[in-house]
Amino acid sequence: MASYTDIVRRKRKRRFKNAGKARKARQGKRSTLSYAEVFAGLGAPRDAAEAPTDAGDTAASR
Repeated sequence: MASYTDIVRRKRKRRFKNAGKARKARQGKRSTLSYAEVFAGLGAPRDAAEAPTDAGDTAASR
């Protein structure tokens, strides 16, 4: 049977290791920007219907 000291040492090591993994996991959640954050500086998105088109180049006129 392991001594109480050995048990405590293993528990302490395991707790520190798990705390580090949890910290890194929390950090990693915010390391990647969201879609809105990436394109925030570009202004509001436009619909394809609002985009300027060449009037002579439509499927109906072909």
